[in-house]
Amino acid sequence: MTLKARLISEAQEVGFAACRICRPGDVPQAASRLAAFLEAGYHGQMGWMAERTGWRGDPQALWPEARSVIMLAENYGPEADPLAVLEARDRAAISVYAQNRDYHDVVKKKLKRLGRWLLAEAERGGGKDLGGVLLSSAEPTAAHAAAKPPEIKVFVDTAPVMEKPLGQAAGLGWQGKHTNLVSREIGSWFFLGAIFTTLELPPDGAERDHCGSCRACLDACPTDAFPAPYKLDARRCISYLTIEHKGPVDEALRPLLGNRIYGCDDCLAVCPWNKFARTAHEVKYHARPDLQAPQLAELAGLDDAAFRALFSGSPIKRIGRDRFLRNVCYAIGNSGDAALLPAAQALCEDPDETLRDAARWAVARLS
Repeated sequence: MTLKARLISEAQEVGFAACRICRPGDVPQAASRLAAFLEAGYHGQMGWMAERTGWRGDPQALWPEARSVIMLAENYGPEADPLAVLEARDRAAISVYAQNRDYHDVVKKKLKRLGRWLLAEAERGGGKDLGGVLLSSAEPTAAHAAAKPPEIKVFVDTAPVMEKPLGQAAGLGWQGKHTNLVSREIGSWFFLGAIFTTLELPPDGAERDHCGSCRACLDACPTDAFPAPYKLDARRCISYLTIEHKGPVDEALRPLLGNRIYGCDDCLAVCPWNKFARTAHEVKYHARPDLQAPQLAELAGLDDAAFRALFSGSPIKRIGRDRFLRNVCYAIGNSGDAALLPAAQALCEDPDETLRDAARWAVARLS
């Protein structure tokens, strides 16, 4: 069995839903697409996207020694319909991926485990197939003996790596009209992890687009964040507005947030390819009961210590109590529930200016 075949088997053993391989140079359009995105200002306040564009647009520049990119899909499919909570306006809607542990930590541990296995297998290679380069079973050659040991680098959404174009180049799926990766085998609910390596591994072919004439994701967007198919204006995206955007949200957009207080799953949830989606095997992605549809009134009463305690180990913790409660106030204002008026009134004199503004907006809406 080749190293690649053993790698795919080990990736499944570790818990990944799929494993595919591409070359670092297999995304030639990434740089121009990124440049167009930034030129249009679609990145909003995410200034980090405009930094290190040379690395972000060209994986070969990020690590010139890399010869292969191993792309992994980590399934986080929900157990329940994520759109159901949108009807309960006294409750908060939290994106599926944020209802339990931070995926960065979970996926990185799995990538490191798989990477260590790969290096150990390659070192033991001897006469085995190192992913397409057959080594002699006799004594190692001088060139082989002098060769550097194989190396790896792992990435999970925190480095200047464009995982989605790489995922499509490796054959994990294609970037749908909502710009997220879609798979014919596992639908839309999966994270991406990458292992860059100096090993030469046989690449898989790129996946082609299977969206056809469907525009379900575009029509489902509450804020019309897609100026055209395959283009996203993050400045109108609810995920961006509730997580990345600092300061007050435009008053014209606030009513469109509904009760979504952290992220948005609408465009993913309506994708027809989710008929192949599976519930996550990893229990750390299963929704915590207290985060599946929490009461807005209870969330509005969180002080900083209580916020940190409730969201310990969660990706929500990184936006901080003030921005989180800003979102909660927008949801309260959109609830139409006068019983939530005291919760908003209690925040009208909060030390944080943006939170005060959101609370007063909610009070005005409910009054």
